Amino acid sequence: MATWWREQFGRRPWWMNALMLFCAYMTFIHMPWDFFFKPIERDAEAWFGFLLYGWAAKATEPIHWAIFAAGAYGLWRMRAWMWPWASLYVVQVAFGMLMWNVAYPAGRGVLVGSVVLVPYALIAVALWRARDLFRRRPAPLRDRYGEWALVTGASAGIGAEFARALAREGVSCMLTARREDRLRSLATELEQDYQVATRVVVADLADARGVDQLLAALGDQRIDIFINNAGFGYAGRFDKQDAARVRDLIEVNCVAPAVLANRLLPPMVRRGRGAMIISGSIAGRQPLPRHAVYAASKAFDQLLGEALWAELRGTGVDVLVLEPGPTESEFRDVAGEIREVGEPAGNVVALAFEALGRQPSVISGWFNWLRANTIRLAPRSIAALAAEDFVLRQTPEMMR
Repeated sequence: MATWWREQFGRRPWWMNALMLFCAYMTFIHMPWDFFFKPIERDAEAWFGFLLYGWAAKATEPIHWAIFAAGAYGLWRMRAWMWPWASLYVVQVAFGMLMWNVAYPAGRGVLVGSVVLVPYALIAVALWRARDLFRRRPAPLRDRYGEWALVTGASAGIGAEFARALAREGVSCMLTARREDRLRSLATELEQDYQVATRVVVADLADARGVDQLLAALGDQRIDIFINNAGFGYAGRFDKQDAARVRDLIEVNCVAPAVLANRLLPPMVRRGRGAMIISGSIAGRQPLPRHAVYAASKAFDQLLGEALWAELRGTGVDVLVLEPGPTESEFRDVAGEIREVGEPAGNVVALAFEALGRQPSVISGWFNWLRANTIRLAPRSIAALAAEDFVLRQTPEMMR
């Protein structure tokens, strides 16, 4: 744990760590106390050097609260959007300190205001000059991890986009799924567009022998990046579902990633570099009636991946659980759900590679993040009932 903290604070200079901790203090301690407990008659907020009191101050406090929260998060993740906005905001604070000392009776004049302005101005300049820290791009995937990737469930949707994103960075791809024609077409596309090598392995991971067939087909092929994307859902009331298909779902969503990871990760650890991404789902964050087995399987994937992330820290092997919400893919058709608009698969994949090596899991989309984390505050009974109302709208009548 101590090593992890050192790594996190080592990502930025000391003064930026201090600024991040200040923003965190304001977000989690000062602003909540100010907003919820400070009497209205004592409330005051400053904007561009002008003071607001009473209800006007109380009404604008959430804006300051949001700014400090954005600062804490942006500095923790070193987000690119912090430049130039962090610097410009501190410029506003510096200007406000000068204005307050000049324009208000309690102020101490231009000289004192100018002196007080200096440290804020220095912080603003430092943030402005830190552009490269906020926009630092990681090394290409091929340089970080190696030459070959295995992508399961590569015939469509997120899996196909993973393969394209890997190929764009010069990573050769072993593609596996059940539909050979789709895999051959994708392989040809990758070879022609990105000049990478490909291999196609047809395997049905729902079959108990499918994992062994895939591993046998790999032979001595070195796998540096493992994208466990294969998976499917099954919508409907549990007592109406087919037992064989339930078994298949568990084989593909739970057994296959565990067994494949068990075989593919040790060589990466011995080499001292490698990566694994597991395609999970925000469905794994809560009980999901009418999708009970699927949600349970994705909870398995999430806990497996996050545990492996912790186990393998310091080995050079990065692990990430990707948790998308509704995505443009064939998922809903296969699951038997009513189709609705989802996030483009390419956006989901880009987020995964941005988060890889930085954190154990990532949720795609702000609304999905808010929904997944808010539901954790509710009792599981309430979470299950609320989720059922949502899923019922997407479940065909015959499976309700």
